[in-house]
Amino acid sequence: MEDLVTAYRGKRVLLTGHTGFKGGWLALWLRELGANVTGFALPPDTSPSLFEAAHVGDAVQHVEGDLRELEAVRRALRACEPDYVFHLAAQPLVRRSYQEPLLTIETNVLGTAHVLEALRLEKRPCSAVIVTSDKCYENRETEHAYREEDPLGGHDVYSMSKGCAELVTASYRRSFLDDLGIAVASARAGNVIGGGDWCADRLVPDAVKALADRRPIPVRNPKSVRPWQHVLEPLSGYLALGARIENEPPLRTAFNFGPDSADSVQTVIELLIDRWGEGMWENRHDPRAPHEAALLMLSTGRAHARLGWRPRWSLQEAVRRTADWYKGYYRDRRTTCLEQIRDYAAVA
Repeated sequence: MEDLVTAYRGKRVLLTGHTGFKGGWLALWLRELGANVTGFALPPDTSPSLFEAAHVGDAVQHVEGDLRELEAVRRALRACEPDYVFHLAAQPLVRRSYQEPLLTIETNVLGTAHVLEALRLEKRPCSAVIVTSDKCYENRETEHAYREEDPLGGHDVYSMSKGCAELVTASYRRSFLDDLGIAVASARAGNVIGGGDWCADRLVPDAVKALADRRPIPVRNPKSVRPWQHVLEPLSGYLALGARIENEPPLRTAFNFGPDSADSVQTVIELLIDRWGEGMWENRHDPRAPHEAALLMLSTGRAHARLGWRPRWSLQEAVRRTADWYKGYYRDRRTTCLEQIRDYAAVA
């Protein structure tokens, strides 16, 4: 990871979404690399939150703002004068998108457009990584591992909004940003797990809450298959991508970041219970519940070939690190973010 230290040490970074789960981990890692980070986001929307538990605010200059307000994004960009931009802020939940579809579209589509429009208007030369999701693809529910050139789409509003964000990013890159010396790429990550996620209706947060309360873990879709990975895996890809796109124009495109294979929800839950040392789960499948994809797999050949990126931690290791983080938090109010970042960097 010495190349990342060289790329980011002393550089100014604007990070949207630093009060969220993935954004909080990325803020801590960027600070560990020696970057000067400005975070732009709404307050944490869960309590507890990684932002509070891991003191993410101490690692960044915290700017509270809403992506849906273009002028707020412009002010943050102008004040930071970034060398790098990482756009992670989003409405991140599939089930919430059924309840608040317009909020999801405003945040994920228009919010992404505001970041790109702010870059266009401020004409700030920098490298920008726009993070979307593996759910941006038109999911055919087959064992096909989706490649970056596959059609975008989405049954639910969340997935659709991420496909739209990809189209907005590609259009702005081609129409404006390349000509302004602003290097832009997008990143699509598989399902992430790790300490500090307390979002509702997510597998691991729901499981950990149940384990901490000594209740059976409610599992909606035990047979569903996803590309599970520890949160540090895609973050390493984002960092590698951001570090290279200024000098390597062919990398200004979309990249998938995920594990070499996908696994079932039941597999993850049973590994988590085993590491926790006790617990049980029960099937809470509801056929009347909103649609969620049953099978999703990613191809990461482009990241392997062009970036030299590959996953470092097995699913077993990812679950072990996740369980240990939460056990530390619930038993002695201890978080292990920096320790896990350093451990991951040592093998990457």
